[in-house]
Amino acid sequence: HITPEKFYVEACDDGADDVLAIDRVSTEVTLTVKKDVPPSAVTRPIFGILGTIRLVAGTYLIVITRKKKVGEIFSHAIWKATDFDILSYKKTMLHLTDIQLQDNKVFLSMLNHVLSVDGFYFSTTYDLTHTLQRLANTSPEFQEMSLLER
Repeated sequence: HITPEKFYVEACDDGADDVLAIDRVSTEVTLTVKKDVPPSAVTRPIFGILGTIRLVAGTYLIVITRKKKVGEIFSHAIWKATDFDILSYKKTMLHLTDIQLQDNKVFLSMLNHVLSVDGFYFSTTYDLTHTLQRLANTSPEFQEMSLLER
């Protein structure tokens, strides 16, 4: 969900009530609940957050807008991110000079080129950041940690 003040990322899992709120001015990230999302927010589906990047115009949020299932590992779906959107935290570009606007446009073009290259894979239930050998040699405590905590 997008408002002029915040981005709200809502999990679509059954029973999930938490919403990630990203302040577009302070860039502060907090957890809130669904009822805090204003009804006036523009809603669009995404499949994940790739990250943030700071360019000339300010900070941008990079989100995955399309995905394709490419396989499974131990019954865990593996997805390929196939399309992205780059969302500006800033509401306007009036604070930039013509040279800064041009530089920002070039950097956005470069970023779009990098994102168009194959190779962005993810899983919401399996740890793709560690090899199977390493995972086999980790402690039970590590195995029980969420993917985010790892």
